[in-house]
Amino acid sequence: MEINEITGIVIEESIRIHRYIGLGLLESVYEELLCHRLKQRGLAFRRQQPVSLEYEGHQMNVDLRYDLMVENKVLVELKSQEIVPPVAYKILKTYLRLTNISVGLLINFNVEVLREGIKRMVNNYADE
Repeated sequence: MEINEITGIVIEESIRIHRYIGLGLLESVYEELLCHRLKQRGLAFRRQQPVSLEYEGHQMNVDLRYDLMVENKVLVELKSQEIVPPVAYKILKTYLRLTNISVGLLINFNVEVLREGIKRMVNNYADE
């Protein structure tokens, strides 16, 4: 499955969830619902997995975790905040670099129109 197809499905299902349940719930609720929908669509995903960090040849014992990795190609970070702080975008960019994943989505469910809460980011993206 191509990256654009994966991101399209993630966005489509996120919009579907947002239209049904609305805004204002905890991030973990949206994560659970999105995982349910991705499973229904037949997509493989992992959730809340550690991000490995090596520094100067040493594996660091730090607690970095991404929200979702879909089809081993797209990293998804979920938010439910009135205002997403700029550092959230920097964190996603760093996770993309550390995991060597090309494309990430930051989805903030706490907006009136979900389209306004979706940010796609790329890291050394090359067409498949």
